[in-house]
Amino acid sequence: MRIVEAEEARQRLSMPVCLDLMRSALRELEVGNWTQPVRSIALLPGGEKFGFMPAYLGDCFGAKVLSAFPQNVGTAYPSHIGYVMLFEAEHGSFIGMADASVITEIRTGAVSGVATDLLARKDAHRLAVIGAGAQGRSHLAAMTAVRDITQVRVYDKREEAAKRYCEEMSALYQIPAIAAGSVKEAVEDADIICTLTPSKEPYLKADWIAPGTHINAVGAFTPNAREVDSALMAKAKLYADQVEAMKKECGEYLIPVQEGLFGEEHITGSIGGILAGTVPARENETEITLFDALGLAVEDVVCGRFLCRDDT
Repeated sequence: MRIVEAEEARQRLSMPVCLDLMRSALRELEVGNWTQPVRSIALLPGGEKFGFMPAYLGDCFGAKVLSAFPQNVGTAYPSHIGYVMLFEAEHGSFIGMADASVITEIRTGAVSGVATDLLARKDAHRLAVIGAGAQGRSHLAAMTAVRDITQVRVYDKREEAAKRYCEEMSALYQIPAIAAGSVKEAVEDADIICTLTPSKEPYLKADWIAPGTHINAVGAFTPNAREVDSALMAKAKLYADQVEAMKKECGEYLIPVQEGLFGEEHITGSIGGILAGTVPARENETEITLFDALGLAVEDVVCGRFLCRDDT
């Protein structure tokens, strides 16, 4: 049995490695080689969440078991705490477990990186990041891996967090990082936008988004929460990490459907479908493309497999 704690997981699960793992996970899930049931999320009395996310990868299976405490943002504790547990498929014996906070942080940015690589314009170079926490850092790492990012604007309701982010990221990537005074200011003229907050009310507006923009909507992952307003969802070419999960869990999709703005036909398909060659990607330079990420168990379990198996 192997236990991979946070420090080792962060050292080994680099962004280039994770990008490749996510491409495999999304493609294998789409073609049916890997499977996962809908995750189970228990709401705790204070509004926190406790989740169980299982998946089967053929030669192994496992699950991410974790707590999600949004109030931990800005404290010494990560917002997501838990482990990815891994079992081999021949006898069902336990292989090991790996820190879920690091996996969640890195793989979430990597999935958006895969989507951005497939959907953003090739000349996209201005990035807007909404949320200056761990995901803001992970997403900048992913975006710089797939596009030549020359400027990033960040907005966070915690001004000190945005300022610290700009100082750290400017030094790390040698690109200008600018703290914006509002979401609108942050996304002005952006080619790529990443929304990374636990907001329940939409704050990204259709009127602010220029033609040709690509959006990664990542922070909201329940039926009653959303970061993107209905008008923008209706205007955008919409992609899911998994279409079935979007129809059941995605507030950004479900709320406009309930409002009668569009139906299932508005979902272009999944990122895995693009990788498998069954779903079209961006078709012109003026489309607004939007990838709505809920997070998938196969993404976590494939990272756990990479970290826990001796042959990686």
